[in-house]
Formats: sequence, structure tokens, C-alpha cells
Amino acid sequence: MPTASSDTKRRALGKGLESLLPQRNAAPTPVPAIHAAAAPEPAGRPLEIPLDHIERNPWQTRKHFDEAQLAELAQSIAATGVVQPIVVRPIPPLATQPPGHNPMRYQLITGERRWLASRKAGKTTIPSIVRQVADEQVLEMTIVENLQRTDLNPMEQARAYQRLSQEFKLTQEQMATRTGKERASVANFLRLLRLPEAVQAKVEGAELTFGHARALLALESPEAITSAAQKVVALSFSVRQTENYVQGLINPEAKEKKDKPQQAQTEDPNVREAEDRLRRTLGLKVKIEDKKGKGRVIIEYSGLEDFDTLLEMLGDK
Repeated sequence: MPTASSDTKRRALGKGLESLLPQRNAAPTPVPAIHAAAAPEPAGRPLEIPLDHIERNPWQTRKHFDEAQLAELAQSIAATGVVQPIVVRPIPPLATQPPGHNPMRYQLITGERRWLASRKAGKTTIPSIVRQVADEQVLEMTIVENLQRTDLNPMEQARAYQRLSQEFKLTQEQMATRTGKERASVANFLRLLRLPEAVQAKVEGAELTFGHARALLALESPEAITSAAQKVVALSFSVRQTENYVQGLINPEAKEKKDKPQQAQTEDPNVREAEDRLRRTLGLKVKIEDKKGKGRVIIEYSGLEDFDTLLEMLGDK
């Protein structure tokens, strides 16, 4: 049963898309299956539009749809119908259509899974809200909707944030606001794009998790990251084991001391725990030098991109 906290979280995640595309609740209105006489209603009420008159979104950032989940959704739609309308926009009719036969055509903006599942379920129409929007707004709405989903893999999310940054010049703070995420989370996803392509493929294929990837990013060179990733996958390391392994590669002297039980460990465990937390949060090498409650925090970065991300996370816009 959904809890109050889960309902609050869903509302928060929906803020970004609602700001781009206000929703209205109304009963679906049938539209003729062939002729263009029934134009989209200005009030935004759902229309029953033939599935064959709707084209896929060419700006869809999502590349993979789980077939088992799609089949499950199709069964649900076959039994109870589509609960939430999809969103489309009208597009010009095909020039190849014969005279007098010009059915309205539409292009998907959001709801591709529901559209695909409806076809699998054998439906002929689908409730749709029609919007008049420009290409740029379609792209932004598509990306924001995808980022609000929970089943995107980390690399899909990273590339979606990259598109918002490059094509719409949004800051990390603005992207966080649009998608209902924390700014630190946006920064961490963007940092995944620094991974070598072979390692990105392992993350996309679920061989490595988001936590594994963040730990590997503490290494400086692409060669070191690739080599470490291969070992992590081969030995089925947990995220914690990966963090320890990476820190051993970065600071082999500390690892050697740790491996010698006869040597007393002089480092305060509280300081060590604070270092570990900062490393996991920032994805960078961190050293705390503490002497009786006074000292300094040293954060190492390997490039200007890391430095800019660090400034963003510290609140410097």
C-alpha cells in the first residue's frame, strides 16, 4: 500500500514535467478514426485517437524497454484500459495520402510505453491529450519525463542530463529543480560520462552499479578505471569492496599498513569515517589531516570538469 511519504515523493518528482505541461482531468472524448474534422480541443480534454495515427517521438532519449514489463503493462491495459492519457502534438498529414483522405496525424511527446503496450494489447485507440508545442519544448519534456522515471539505467540518466545541459544551457541547479532531484545527484550522474566507453557499457548492462561507477571515478586515468572495472566485475566486488580496492590503488602505502595487523593504527576512526563519507559523496580523493580537533581537508581533482563539479556541489554557482 502506498505511504504518505511515497505519495509526497511522487508529487515532488512530477513538478518538473507539470511545469512544462499542465495536466487536466476530464473524460476522454471520442474522435473519428479517419477524418481530420475533429481537431484537438483547446481545453486540453483527452481524445480517443487511433494508434495508427500516432508516430513515435524522434527525440526519445530512452533506448531500451523491458519486454517483460511491457507485456505486463499490456495485460493491464487489456483488462482495465489506459488509466493516464498519453500526450501528443498534431503534425501535418502525409503528402502521399490520396485526395480527400487526410486523417489527422500526431506525434508522441510522453507516454511511449503506454502507446507500445496498447498496441500489444490489441487496442485500436488510446486516450490522448493534444498540445501545440515546438520541437525544443518536445525535446525538453521528453527528457524531463524520462528522468522522473525510476527504471532508467545510470548511463541513460547521465546522457539525459547532458542533453539538458548542452542543448538548453541549464545549470545543474536548474536541472535538479526541473526533475525533482538533488543537485549533488545531478552532478554525480554527469560525472559518469567521464568513464571510458567500455566501463559505461558495463554500467548500462547492469554489470556495474551506480555505486561501483562512482567509486571507480576516484581513479585518474581511463586505463586505471578500465582495469579496475574488469577486476571488480570478475570478482563480483560489492560497492564497499570496490571503494576499498580503489583506495588501495590510490594509496598503496596506507593499504600496506592496513594489511599489517601488528602495526598500531594511529589514525582516528572518526576521521577515517569522515574521509570515506566525503569520498563517496564527492567521488574524489579526500584526505583529512587532524591534530586535536584542528587541521585541514585536502580534496584532489584530476581535471577542470571535476573542479567545476566540486564548486557546484559546494554551492558556488
